[in-house]
Amino acid sequence: MNQKIEEILEFHKIRHAVREFANTQKAKTMILQLPIETNAQKIRNKIEETRDAVTLLRLKQGIPIPKLADISVSIKRLEVEAGLNGRELSEILKVLQTTNQVATFFEKVKEEVTLDRLPQLVEKLEYLPEISKQLQLSIREDGYVLDDASVALKGIRQGISRTEQEIKGQLDTYVTGKYAKYLTDSLITIRNDRYVVPVKAEYKSTFGGIVHDQSATGQTLFMEPQAIVNLNNKLRDYQLQEKKEVERILFELSEKLMPHTPSLTQNHYVLSRLDIANAKALYAKQIKANEPIIDEENHVAIWQARHPLISPKSVVANDIILGQEYQSIVITGPNTGGKTILLKTIGIIQLMSQMGLYIPALPDSRVGVFTQIFADIGDEQSIEQNLSTFSSHMSNIVSILHKIDEKSLVLMDEIGSGTDPQEGASLAIAILDYIGTKQSYVIATTHYPELKVYGYNRVGTINASMEFDSDTLQPTYRFLLGVPGRSNAFDISARLGLPKVVIEQARQFISVESQELNEMISDLERKRRIVDQEKSVIQQQLKESSQLLEALKLETENFKENKARLIEQAKEKANELVSQSQEDAEKILSDIRAMQLKSKETVVKEHELIEKKTALTDLKHEQALKKNKVLKREKAKKSLRPGQSVEVTSFGQRGTLVEKISEQEWVVQMGIIKMKMPVEDLISIDEETSKPTQVIVKSHRSSHVSTELDLRGKRYEEAIKDLELFLDAALLAGYPRVTIIHGRGTGAIQQGVHKTLKKHRSVASYEFAPMNMGGNGATVVLFK
Repeated sequence: MNQKIEEILEFHKIRHAVREFANTQKAKTMILQLPIETNAQKIRNKIEETRDAVTLLRLKQGIPIPKLADISVSIKRLEVEAGLNGRELSEILKVLQTTNQVATFFEKVKEEVTLDRLPQLVEKLEYLPEISKQLQLSIREDGYVLDDASVALKGIRQGISRTEQEIKGQLDTYVTGKYAKYLTDSLITIRNDRYVVPVKAEYKSTFGGIVHDQSATGQTLFMEPQAIVNLNNKLRDYQLQEKKEVERILFELSEKLMPHTPSLTQNHYVLSRLDIANAKALYAKQIKANEPIIDEENHVAIWQARHPLISPKSVVANDIILGQEYQSIVITGPNTGGKTILLKTIGIIQLMSQMGLYIPALPDSRVGVFTQIFADIGDEQSIEQNLSTFSSHMSNIVSILHKIDEKSLVLMDEIGSGTDPQEGASLAIAILDYIGTKQSYVIATTHYPELKVYGYNRVGTINASMEFDSDTLQPTYRFLLGVPGRSNAFDISARLGLPKVVIEQARQFISVESQELNEMISDLERKRRIVDQEKSVIQQQLKESSQLLEALKLETENFKENKARLIEQAKEKANELVSQSQEDAEKILSDIRAMQLKSKETVVKEHELIEKKTALTDLKHEQALKKNKVLKREKAKKSLRPGQSVEVTSFGQRGTLVEKISEQEWVVQMGIIKMKMPVEDLISIDEETSKPTQVIVKSHRSSHVSTELDLRGKRYEEAIKDLELFLDAALLAGYPRVTIIHGRGTGAIQQGVHKTLKKHRSVASYEFAPMNMGGNGATVVLFK
C-alpha cells in the first residue's frame, strides 16, 4: 500500500492512538510500522487476533502484559558475546517473568474462553526457568546486584558495612566530642568517596589529615582526619573488590544468557504481538468499534460509518455501499456539506480493517480487500514547482491513472475543478469513464451539474449527495445515496434578504430543464426524509419488539425450569414430612397400645393420655417467625431514623442517630464523639418501653485499636485526618496514653500533629518520646 494515502487520510493519527494503549516499547515501535495487508487471509488472521484480544478484554480484563523495555539492543550485544549491565539483565529478567505469566494466563483461560489465533502465538513462547531463577536471586528490578549473587560479594559488603561503622564511630568523636567546636557543622559527609568532616579553615592544623574539598567561601574545609585515613583506605579497597566482583557476576550471568538469544528474541517478539493485539482491543473499546466482515469480492457495505478522529458528540454516521450494483459513486452538491469527510471516512475505515483493526461502524459491516487505495483530496498547489491548483490536481490524477487496476479504490475530491467549468466537467466525465474501463472502484465529489446526468446514465454508476436543510440553511452531513445534490443558492439568497425581483430574474437565466431537475431533486429529498423517519420509527419498534420477545422467551424458559424444579423439591419435602410423620405416629400409637395392655392390670393415669394426644397434635409444624431474633434485628434496622436511640453492638454503647450517609452507614453520636457506623452494628431501642440499661464500655484489651499510630510516608492532609480518627478511637477504647510516630523529615507532619493535639479538648499533655522509643520522631499523648 502506498504511503501517500496514509498521509492524505492522516492515518498516522490512528496509529498513534493505538500506540498509546501498548505497554511494551517494542510494540509501540511495531504499531507505527504495521503493514496495510492486501491479502484476504492475512487480514482475517489479524482481525481474529484482535477478536481474541477483545474477548479477553471483556471477560478477563485483557492480557496481563506489564511495561517492558525494548531488549533488542541487549540481545544483539549478547550475540556478539558482550557483557550486559545490571539494568539490561533486569529488563531481560522481566521479559522472562512476563513470558511465564502470559503462558500461565492462557493455560488457565483456555477452558473458559474460546480463542482462534492468540493461543497459536503463545505456543511459541519459551520459558527458561533455571536462568530466570538465577537472575531473580542475583539482580534487583533497578539493576542492583544483590548480596546473595555470590558468597564473595556478600562477604565484601559485610566488610564494607563494618568498616563504615568504624569510620562513623571514629568521626562521631569529632562531631560530638571536644573537637566539635572546630567544626562548622555537626555532620559527617563524603567527598571523593571518602568520609570527611567540615572543619573551620583556621583550625586546619588541629586535625591533620587530608583536605578533599572546600566551601565556596573558603571558610569550610572538608577534611579527612589522620585518624581515619587507614580506615578510609580499607573501605576504598573493599569498594574496589566489590566493583570487580559485581562485574564478574554480571558477565557470568551474561554468558549464561548467550546460548538462549534465539529464545529471548522469539519471546520478545511474541509478547510484543500480544501487546499489539491488546492495544487494538483497547482502542476498539474506546471508539466503540466492531469487527468487520472481509469481502474478497469488494462488496463494501459499511453501516453507520463514523470518522474515528472526529468527536463522538459531533460526528454524523452514514451508510456507505459500494461494489455490488455499482462501482462508481458521484457525489454532487455545494461546499461545506461533508463530502470530503465522507471520502476520508471510507478510506480510513478501509485502511483500519486491512491493518487488522475493528472499525467505527455497526456489526455486520463489510469491507473490501484493495491492493491499492489512491486519493486526490485537498489543494496541493506547489509554488516551488510553479504548479497551479489545477495542474497539481491533474499531475496527481495522471499518476493515479497509470497505477490503478480492478483491485484499486480511488477517492477524488472536486474532480476537474480549478479550470473552466465546461472543460472541467468534460475532463471529469472522461476521467471517470477511463477509471471504469480499468474496473476500479471510485468515489468522486464534484460541483458540476453535468455529472448528475452522468451518474444517472452510466451503467455501474450512482448519484449521491450530502443532505442540506433548506429550513435552517445548514448542512446535516447525512449521506443520501441515489439522490443527486441540488443548488441551494436561490433559497439561501432569499433567506438572507435578497430582493424577490432579483431572484426571479436569476431564475429566468436558468434553463427549464435545470429548474425541473432541481425541483425533482428537492421532491426526492423530501420523500427520502419522510421514508427515513418512518424507517427509523419502525426499526426502533422492531428492536423493542425483538427485545421483548427474547425477554419473554427467556422468562418462559426460566418459569418452566423453576416450576418443574420447585414441584420436584416440594414432592421430595412432602414425602420426607409424610414419612417422618408416619414414623412418629406409629411410635405414639405403639405407646398407646402398650398403655392399653397395661390398663388391664393397672389404671392409666389421665396426664399420660393427655401427653400422647399432645404428641399427635405436635406433628403439625409451624415456623415460629415471631420468635426469630434475626428477623427482629433486620426489622429494627429498617426502622432507623435520625434522632433515634440505638445500641452500637461493636462498642457495647448506646448512641443517637445523627445523619444517614447511605443504605449501609449512619453517623452516630456516642457521648462527645461522632462516628460513622455500619448498619449491621446498630440495633434500634424503643425509648418508651426500654428500661434503663447499664452502659458497657469495652476496655483497651478487647479493642482492636492499636496504642500507636504511624504517620510516616503520608501526605499532610491524610496524616492529620488519620490522627483525628485515631484519637477518637483511642478515647473510645479507654486508653490513658498513646504514641504518635511522625518521624523527623521536614518537620511539617510533627508540627501538624502538635497543633492538632494542642486544640484537642481530651488531651491532657504531650511530649516527645524517650530516646529509646524514637526521640523527637514520636510524640507520647496523655488523655484527661
